[in-house]
Amino acid sequence: MRVKYRCLLGSAVIAMAAGMPAAGETLDEAIASAFATNPQLDLQRYETDIAREGLEQARSGGRTTVNVSGSAGYEYVDTTSPFSFNLGDRPIASAQVQAVQPIYTGGRVSAGIRQAKAGVSAAKSQFDAAEQNLILDVVTAYVDVRRDREAVAIRRNNVDVTAEQVRAADDRFEVGVVTRTDVSLANARLEGARAALAGAEASREASEANYQFLTSLKPGDLAPPPPIPPLPASLEEAVAIALDGNPDIEAARNSERAASEAIEVARAQYRPQVNLVGTAGVQETYGSDADQRDTSVSAVVQGTIPLLSGGLIKSQVSSARLRRNQARNQIDILERQIRAQVAQAWFGYDASLRSIEASSRQVDAAEIAYEGAKEELAVGVRTTLDVLDQEQQLFEARLALVESERDAYVAAFRLLRAAGELDQPVPTGASPVAE
Repeated sequence: MRVKYRCLLGSAVIAMAAGMPAAGETLDEAIASAFATNPQLDLQRYETDIAREGLEQARSGGRTTVNVSGSAGYEYVDTTSPFSFNLGDRPIASAQVQAVQPIYTGGRVSAGIRQAKAGVSAAKSQFDAAEQNLILDVVTAYVDVRRDREAVAIRRNNVDVTAEQVRAADDRFEVGVVTRTDVSLANARLEGARAALAGAEASREASEANYQFLTSLKPGDLAPPPPIPPLPASLEEAVAIALDGNPDIEAARNSERAASEAIEVARAQYRPQVNLVGTAGVQETYGSDADQRDTSVSAVVQGTIPLLSGGLIKSQVSSARLRRNQARNQIDILERQIRAQVAQAWFGYDASLRSIEASSRQVDAAEIAYEGAKEELAVGVRTTLDVLDQEQQLFEARLALVESERDAYVAAFRLLRAAGELDQPVPTGASPVAE
């Protein structure tokens, strides 16, 4: 991670880690497992390797090529000349070695090499983007599992507390303190709490399935996630960093470079092509009278000048220009998208921090109100419904706090992804390797 910004992480976000034991599966381990098993990264690696082979192919266009050819068969010679003999059938064999060294290609080879290099850079940037996308997906899945497990715990506690209130209402009904309506309302709240618990358990199971899909790990006890890495100090700085280092925009810019060089490759077809051609050959003829061997060695400069192509070259140049314009348009689109992504993540993070503060105050107030309602119920000032209402507000406030903590963490990593600042974690005991 490029550490060069002040940290905007509030203490409330760090408190997200306090919900579960410190021991257990870590976020870094989850990301490392995803990197080792995710097939999407393998696909992108193949694309990078293919691009490298394309560069090697482009370089081969300026290198010497050597071909060996040969033939063997029978030759039939028949002449009506009075001074010649009918030689009839005779075996014949030949072999030839030809070497071709390009001397002048009109810039086709050099432009092709530049095009291929830009393609390799684009593929590397796309691979970097795939890595960062995977990191963001795993981070999101990791904190989703922790959030949903915490939500299940809160919902289960809600069921237990509500069930206790139902039992208390039944006891009060038996002595005539509360009405049957109060008991029915308490039972309705209990069934609602049980339904909410079932929904929370379903969400947890879905989050755990998604986590396992991404990491190939069955989620155990997930350790608290590490603190959020340093973030840009301002929205303007975040946008500037993103436009400079986002791998998606880097890939698009390299693709535009490749498209520009493709124009030069197409234009080169208008220019002469000059090759140095060396040839050595031998031909053996086996006759009834005597064998015959002919050998030859030659070295020539061979030139080709295109005159008419039926409009093919012109069309190829025009097509290359259109692709270049298309690539430039794609850069413009991505720049707009990245600006929007950075802004959304920035304001989402800021809103989540404010939501955490508000939710924390709401939890504190709801706890006081709930305890007060229980005490007032005991002396007959409050009804069972009043206590259940305060109880529900308390649990909803706790759930809102858990959700806000999750949203802040994910928004921060979305901001880092938009800026192109997400890096693969270094395994424990290893040292970062400079590229």
